[in-house]
Amino acid sequence: MSDHAKYVPPAVWVPPASSGGTFASINRPVSGATHDKALPVGKHPIQLYSLGTPNGVKVTIMLEELLALGHAGAEYDAWLIRINEGDQFSSGFVEINPNSKIPAMVDHGGGKPLRVFESGSILMYLAEKFDAFLPKDGAARTETLNWLFWQMGSAPFVGGGFGHFYAYAPEKLAYPIDRYAMETKRQLDVLDRQLADKRFIAGDDYTIADMAIWPWYGGMVRGEMYEAAEFLSVHEYRNVKRWADEVGARPAVVRGRKVNRVRGAPEEQVAERHQASDLD
Repeated sequence: MSDHAKYVPPAVWVPPASSGGTFASINRPVSGATHDKALPVGKHPIQLYSLGTPNGVKVTIMLEELLALGHAGAEYDAWLIRINEGDQFSSGFVEINPNSKIPAMVDHGGGKPLRVFESGSILMYLAEKFDAFLPKDGAARTETLNWLFWQMGSAPFVGGGFGHFYAYAPEKLAYPIDRYAMETKRQLDVLDRQLADKRFIAGDDYTIADMAIWPWYGGMVRGEMYEAAEFLSVHEYRNVKRWADEVGARPAVVRGRKVNRVRGAPEEQVAERHQASDLD
C-alpha cells in the first residue's frame, strides 16, 4: 500500500508553483525565448552550441572522428550552453533550435547559414556532408539508420524516464523507478543480443549508430551514468561492455567526450573548443 494519497487528475491541468527536482528551475509548459542574447560565432564554418551530456557528446565525437580521418572542413567551434542556467532559452539559441534542446549546430560553409538541430539529424548531416560513417550500400545504410533511430526513440526512456526518477526527482517513487528500470534493462538486452555476433552495432563497421548509442548505453554499462550500475546489474551485459570499452578507447572518442564538459575530473573538462590544441 502506498503512503501517498491517491492522485486524481483535475479536469484541466494547471502548472504547479514548482515541479521540484534537479531541473525544476528550467521546466515550463511553453516554448520560446526568455531573454535576448545573441550566440557567439567563431572562426570555423561549423559552430556547435552544446553541453557534454550524452546527446551533446554524440556530435563532438563525430566531429573529432571526422578530423581524425583528415576532413579539415570538420574543424569547429564548440560553445558551452549551460542548460541549468537557461542558456538554451536565449533568443539566439531558440532561433537555431525552436525546441530549446542541445545540441544545435550552424554550418556557415555554404553561403547562407544552415541550422541543424536534433542530435540524430546532426549526425546524418555530417555523415552525408563528409561521406563518412554512413554506408552507401542500401542494406548497410538502412541497418545503420535503423539503429540510429532506435536510439533516438529509446533513450528518452533511459534519460527522461529512469534517470529522472532514479537520480533527479525530488523523491523516490517505486512505480516509475520500477517501470523505467525494466525498460532500461530490456533495451540493454536488445543491444547485448545484437552485439553477440557483431563487432559494432550495425555490423563490422563503426558508424554513426555507434556514436549515437555509445554515450547513453556505453556510459551505462561503464558505470558512468546515474550511479546506477549496481542497481541495474550492468555486468550482465557482457557484449555491450566489450563494445563500449572498444569504442571508448578510440582517440577521437576520448577527445570528443571532453568537449563542453563541466563535470568529472579536471583533465576531462574542456568547456569550449575552438582549435584542436584546446583538447591537448
